[in-house]
Amino acid sequence: MNIHLPRADVTERTLAIVGELKRLEGPLIPILHEIQDEFGYVPEESLPVIAQELNLSRAEVYGVVTFYHDFREHPAGRHVLKLCRAEACQSMGGDRLAERAKALLGIDFHETTPDGAVTLEPVYCLGLCSCSPSAMLDGELHARLDEAVLDALVAEARQ
Repeated sequence: MNIHLPRADVTERTLAIVGELKRLEGPLIPILHEIQDEFGYVPEESLPVIAQELNLSRAEVYGVVTFYHDFREHPAGRHVLKLCRAEACQSMGGDRLAERAKALLGIDFHETTPDGAVTLEPVYCLGLCSCSPSAMLDGELHARLDEAVLDALVAEARQ
């Protein structure tokens, strides 16, 4: 993942990714995932390239990027902490834990700590409803969260 490529390199790499995947049925979402895997986010410079190659408007591509919560418009921190915001997790103390995470990190949802260590994101179900509240740190699921587990996750992400 290289988030510091010059604009021409972003365009060139985007063209290569689109070229590899545009023959798929419904290629837009797989292309966006691949671009985010490559750059760590979906660069604004990629949108017109994707639109032109798929014969879509920029608005259509931008609409998909902004509709799905997993796509980022800006680089994430070195670690991504996702807290479940679904009803089951909220009913088991998820709101309290979310506020604690925000306080510990000094940021709100969709923000990254000033040192670039952690991005905090809401997620609207991790599929662990019977073990709520839950979170995901860098793709690893954590269930039955309490303050001690949350504190440990935040400390791990801060390193």
